[in-house]
Formats: sequence, structure tokens, C-alpha cells
Amino acid sequence: MIDPSAFASARREPRPGAHLALERRARRRYQLLAPAVSCLLLASSAWGQTWREIGPAPLAGLEFAGRAAAIAPSARRNNRYYVAAASGGVWESVDGGAFWRARHDGLPTLSIGALALDPHNDRIVYAGSGEANTAYHSLYGLGLYRSTDRGVTWQVLGADLFSGLAFARLQVSPYDSADIWAALGRAGGTFRGLEGARQHPRRKARSGLYRSTDSGASWSRVRGGLPATSASDVDLDPEDPSRIFAAFGDAYGRVRNGIYRSTNGGRTWHDLRLVPDTFSFGRPMLAIAPSDPRRIYVQLVGASSRRRAGGFSPSGSTTQALLRSDDGGDTWQRLTPPSIHGNQGNYDTAIAVDPRDPDTVFLGGVRALRSRDGGLTFTDITPPHVDLHDLAFDARNRLLAATDGGVYRSRDLGSSWQARNDGLGTMQLYAGLSVHPDDPGVLLVGTQDNGTQLRRGGRSWTLVFGGDGGFTAIDPANPSMLFVEFQGTANLFRSNNGGLSFNQVANGIDPNDRNVFLPPFLIDPSTPGRMLYATHRIYESLDRGNRWQPISGDLTGGAPWAVRALAIAPSDPSYVYAATNDGRLLASRDHGAHWLLGFEALGGWPRVTRQIAIDPQNARVAYAADMRFGGARVLETRDGGETWQSVGHALADRPVNTVAVQRAGNRRFLLAGTDDGVWLTTNSGGRWSRYGSGMPPVPVQDLVVDARHHRLLATTLGRGVWTTSLPAANPAAANARER
Repeated sequence: MIDPSAFASARREPRPGAHLALERRARRRYQLLAPAVSCLLLASSAWGQTWREIGPAPLAGLEFAGRAAAIAPSARRNNRYYVAAASGGVWESVDGGAFWRARHDGLPTLSIGALALDPHNDRIVYAGSGEANTAYHSLYGLGLYRSTDRGVTWQVLGADLFSGLAFARLQVSPYDSADIWAALGRAGGTFRGLEGARQHPRRKARSGLYRSTDSGASWSRVRGGLPATSASDVDLDPEDPSRIFAAFGDAYGRVRNGIYRSTNGGRTWHDLRLVPDTFSFGRPMLAIAPSDPRRIYVQLVGASSRRRAGGFSPSGSTTQALLRSDDGGDTWQRLTPPSIHGNQGNYDTAIAVDPRDPDTVFLGGVRALRSRDGGLTFTDITPPHVDLHDLAFDARNRLLAATDGGVYRSRDLGSSWQARNDGLGTMQLYAGLSVHPDDPGVLLVGTQDNGTQLRRGGRSWTLVFGGDGGFTAIDPANPSMLFVEFQGTANLFRSNNGGLSFNQVANGIDPNDRNVFLPPFLIDPSTPGRMLYATHRIYESLDRGNRWQPISGDLTGGAPWAVRALAIAPSDPSYVYAATNDGRLLASRDHGAHWLLGFEALGGWPRVTRQIAIDPQNARVAYAADMRFGGARVLETRDGGETWQSVGHALADRPVNTVAVQRAGNRRFLLAGTDDGVWLTTNSGGRWSRYGSGMPPVPVQDLVVDARHHRLLATTLGRGVWTTSLPAANPAAANARER
């Protein structure tokens, strides 16, 4: 239970309205990133370390990569493809996906939601930042990017207009390359203030349909009867420049969600009213048949629920209907495909029509379907990895799919698939990386929809457990004992043979407890056999997970919240710190039995993080990351959690996702993993500098100090695992060799 009497001093709580004042100051301070600023941020720091990416890219054997949000093949060259990694940047392949290379130098953010190529010059690439899929890891954008040299260099466009939003679709007119259309939505998430926008100052800017007539240099929001809500898709008639279709679909359902048509080049729009007013649906997607523009398809999914106790995931967004028009949108037929979306249609929905046959249509969701008779009957054609976000055809009419596992290609319209992920280093990793106590080549980490992966050295990674991989642990006393989990409460498993097999070890954990999708758990670093596991309360095991019992009450403010971060002091295991996803920061001095609420306005992600770090030599000194714009950046306590102060005021205004502490003699090094790489302070936050060079501006989810092998490890949301040497008393110390 939370017991204020556990400490002598009263807790420090934020002043009423303090978060609003912080946000107002953030708006005044916040400056939109430009190429010159981006180049400055990417420059080498005063610390001589160089970051090195060590995979997985892709996962060996299964050939899975990280989530691909969009794919854009050239219409002129058979094997030139571009892919937008959800938070891993823009990648190009010139050999049909046999190998990929990153094309994102100079981009302010690697969160990319939409791509488009100039149909008359495929060297010109447009990348819309921010991902409009409604998941917590679908992050905010910082503008539109244009390259005229196939992604070698980029120009930032519309930063003052589009920052904080997310691109759902980009279309370049086949009639005029300067004419560009953009569908803009919101960054992901379910709870206000905790969505993927991370409280960006412009998170409430106007979404909708935008148009540029000067190759992206300037933009205007298209109105003329369109609703003031998120746009989910736009398509242009390939034979009639006056006819344009736009899909509007707030994921949580609004009265004006729907399909709109313009017959005068976008000056005025008409709601086609495809469904009754009482029908609630979310994010629609549409496609015009290239070979017969009179044929139009619309895929509808249900509206998501904003609240669901337990998993913090949108629900209710199931497959609703496929609508077909044979007369350019005047009349419509409602068809009923098999259910393929589960409850996450607003996260993974895609549609495409065979360029040669208007009757052959493809639908993507969790699974994929093909119809050869205009939507009357369907065949399942799901690629090797589920969860589809985009479908497209290359210049040779081969079908391409962008999925949570990367890119797949089919030569036979989906009857068979081939992975095209070699070199695509876009794996999205969660917090909870584990290191082997003796062998630096062995790492264990959980991933977004690609299970838990084990590295045994070099770039060789193996999938050892499925689902969404969460926190992990390697027993320091018995390194062949591994702990992994997948999403949900009590889904904790242990291997006694180095990952060859696993058994559930959750006896005593109530599966009905609330969770943060991937509950945090820890091995006590100084007490063999002792572990902690967090739901909305704390559980303890004294026998390596065989039996568990609750040792605390609810640490949150009530349903639907849960504990998202947990830390045990290395120097004194009686000190335990926790953070909840309703913003509470708590501390215990008696192994977790009683808790003090020290802070109540900590910003963060609804899912599991390594948000707290404790000084390895002093259990009373701890740090917490503030994962939002306009916040404290980093908080510090020096009295065991009674009071917390900001030590991040000198750090640029960006979300901090994770913190780590290293001690070298009497020096304390505080590291912050942000949405833009890793930063370091050696004087308690008085001055911060970028730590190391070589890492792109990718969100860092976890930082692990491996003092035994003098290295720092970082997991990223979109670019795999990175490593460099730890800071030393002498900043010019040579990099340690990572084996």
C-alpha cells in the first residue's frame, strides 16, 4: 500500500496548474527543427565514442524486420523501392528488395508514415513524418521531407504546419508534379495527453486534407465542405483531374467520418453518405482501380474504444464492410468480407487494386485477403508476417506488402510470398534489454510484434519466444536461466537451458490484474532468487518465479492504470522505485511493502519503460525520465524519493524515455535516452551534450550500463540495438572493443 508515514518528510507535489504553465513555456521555447539544426544535432559530440548498430537486421532464419508503415515502388523502374519504417526512417532498394540502405541523413525524425514518388521523375521522393496508425508507438511528425536525389539529401517542408501531426497518405498528381495532396491525422494512442504525440506543442494542430501546388513549398488546408477531423486517405482519378476522393476517419468515430468526393478539382466536396448516420466506423481506406477509374473500393473498420481496462490498447475496431462503386462513386454496393482486423482495424488497414484488373482487390488487416470477383468472394493470402499497413504494386505488377515484420513481395498476387528484408535494420525494441554477466556477445531483448530475441554474438539473433516481447532478465547467478514475457498479465516464462525451451512461471499472479501491455519485472541484483513483478501492484518471488505473492496494494490512482517502471537499488535492495502510467512516482524503503508517493505529474508512455535509474553506490539517489515535450526532462531525488527536482532544464525540449547512471570513481555520469539519441551530463544537469556519434535521431527506449565490459547499450524504437563504450574520467578514452 501507499504509506506516507514510511518517510518523515512530506512529499513534494506539483503546484495546481503547473503542467499547464510548463506547456505554455514549452510553446514559447519550442523551435521547429530545420535541416541546419538537424545537421548540428547529428554532429560528433565532445565525447569521442562512436555508436555501432549490432542488429537484428533482419532476424536470422525468419527474415523479419521491424514495422514498415508505407511502401512506394517506382512506376518506371522494376526494382526500385522505398519503404517508410514506422520509426526507423526512409530506406531504398534498387534490386527489388534484395538489399536495403538507409536514406535518412539530415531528417529531424525517423518516424515516417507516408511516402510518394514523383510519377514523372522517381528520383524525387516525398516522405511524410509521423505515423497515423493509432498505436502508442505511432509517433508524432516534424514536417514533410522532399529529396531530389533519391534520398541522399532532404529538404524540410511544412515544419511550421505539420509538426506534431502524422501523415496518413501522400499523392503526387499524375497530371502536374507540383500538385501534391496529403492526408493528415493524429499521432497514436488512446488516452489524452499520453498519445504518440508526447504532448508536442502542436499536437492539436488542424489535421485533415492539405494541398500544395508548388512541389511542397507551401500548403493550404482543403475545405469546401470537408470535416475538421483526421484524414485517413486520398486518391486521384488517373483519367480525370477534376475527380478526387478523400477519406476522413477519426479512429474513435465521429459523425462526419466518411468518404468525400470532389468533381471540380478539390474546390468543393460532397459527403457520399455511404453508410447510415447511426453506423459508427473509424478510419476508412479507399482505392481507385487504375485500369477502370469508375471502380472504387472503400474498406471500413469499426470505431475504437478510448478506454479498456488492462491492456491499454484500442478495442472495437473490427472489420465492418467493403464498399464498391462501379460508376465513379454515384452508387455503392455493400459487401461483407471475412473478419481480418481483430480489434485493431485502426492500426493495420490497407487496400489495393490490381493495376490490370478492376475486379481483383486486396484487403489488409491482421491478415490479408484477395478477391478476383470484385469483392464477392475472398481467399486468404496473408504474408509470413501479419499486420499489414500498406499494399502496392511495382512496375512489373508484383504485389508488395508493408507489415509489422517488414516488406514482402509476391509474384502471383499473394498466393506465395518472399521476404525482402535483407539489410533492413528497422526493428522496434522495447525496454528490458538483458546482458550476460560473462559473455558480452549474449543479449536478450523484446521487440514490437517480433517476439523476444537472443543474440549469441556478432549479428546473429534468434527468435526464442513469440508475441510482443517485453521485459527480459538473465539470472546473474545462473546465466542459462532466462526470463521473457509477452503481452498481458501473468504471461511470464522461464528457460533453464539458455532459451531452448520455456515454461510459464506465474503461479500466484492474478491474470485479471491491470497491466501496461508488457509488465515490468526484475531480478534483485543482490539477493539470489528474489524477483519483483508489477501489475497495478507489486508481486514478489523468492524462488526465481516458481511462486509469487502480492506485497503491495494498488500503486496507481485506480483503474485503468498500472505500473510501467520498476527499479531495485543495486547497493541496497530494500530501496525500490516505481512509476505508474497515470504519472505517479513512488519509492519504498522496505523491499516494496510500503510506498511513498513523491510526485504525481510524471509524463510518460502508457507502456513499459526503463524510466527510473538508481545510483549504483547510493540508493537514495535516483533519476526519472519525463517522456513528453514541455516537461522536466529528467527528475532527481537525493533523499530516497521524498522530493524530486528537475535536472533536465539545460536539455533541449524533447521527450526523455529512459535514464541510466554510471559511476567511475567519484564521478557520476547521468545518461538520458531521448527521442533524438543519447545525451550526457557530468554536472547534475548543469550542461548536457550529445553522447557519441553515429546514431541517427531515433527514439531510445532503454539504456543499459554494462560496467563489467565497459560498454553502454541502447535499444531503439526503430533501429535495433546500438553499443558504444562507457564514459570515462578522461573523455578522450578510446572506445572499448565490443565482442
